[in-house]
Amino acid sequence: MGLVIVGSIAFDGVKTPYGEVDKVLGGSAIYASMASKHFCKTHIVGIVGEDFSKCHFDMLQKNNIGYEGLEVVPGKTFYWKGVYNDLNRAETLDTQLNVFANFDPRIPSDYRKCEYLFLGNIDPDLQLRVLDQMDNTKITACDTMNFWIEGKREKLLEVISKIDILFINDDEVKMLTGENNIFVAAEAAGKLGPQLIIVKRGEYGSMAAAKDFIFFAPVYPVKNVIDPTGAGDSFAGGFMGYLSAQKNYNKTSIKNAIIYGTVMASFSIESFSLDKLREIDLKNIEARKESVIKNIKI
Repeated sequence: MGLVIVGSIAFDGVKTPYGEVDKVLGGSAIYASMASKHFCKTHIVGIVGEDFSKCHFDMLQKNNIGYEGLEVVPGKTFYWKGVYNDLNRAETLDTQLNVFANFDPRIPSDYRKCEYLFLGNIDPDLQLRVLDQMDNTKITACDTMNFWIEGKREKLLEVISKIDILFINDDEVKMLTGENNIFVAAEAAGKLGPQLIIVKRGEYGSMAAAKDFIFFAPVYPVKNVIDPTGAGDSFAGGFMGYLSAQKNYNKTSIKNAIIYGTVMASFSIESFSLDKLREIDLKNIEARKESVIKNIKI
């Protein structure tokens, strides 16, 4: 039945040392689905305004992304504007929630039977509403951020207790657990409920940590980083897309999933918005995957 992705859908305004764009398509659900669609049938759930035009729906259809769970309501789509003076950190200049302020995720009946679910970085209350609607999930994953760790800790802990995989960056996992050592923090996060903790470490790669194993993956060496906005979501989409296409959930599939996530993130940051993710195919992905694997082997 594929993968269900629930998250934000946005128009972004982004400025980096390499240029500036405005009102380009973004959001966690969009980036994640454009990565996962290479591996499995992907369905998105989100909310947009009347400014989400036919060309945007055509793009989703062309990429075989199911959008029956996309609600269109009067008003404007969520808008975010930011600048990267440092490509490792965004400075938010403007946030307009618009219709996203009233987002109440409604999972279509067909989607509820899907065995794989990714909850993008949204309010933990919304993540809980989605979890309550799913009937047959085999693997459930979520992403989060410091805003929710600080502002809705109890609700977030409830979400984390119900999922299998937690995507989180290194600063956030330390904030969540109160532990300064990354290994201790990942172990402590695992005790909150998830079977697997995926720690995103920016230019230093990523780490998968479970009770009985740990795995590090390097980044693919992108020399011209244009826009890092969707990197984390593309990583999660690649990871979950690959994993949902596998028959087995084990150490090998997890290692491969993290490498595919790394590859999808590397493509995402090479352009503004979805430009690069629209261009690539499985041949490009496999070639870059082999390059990452060579950097792991000794």
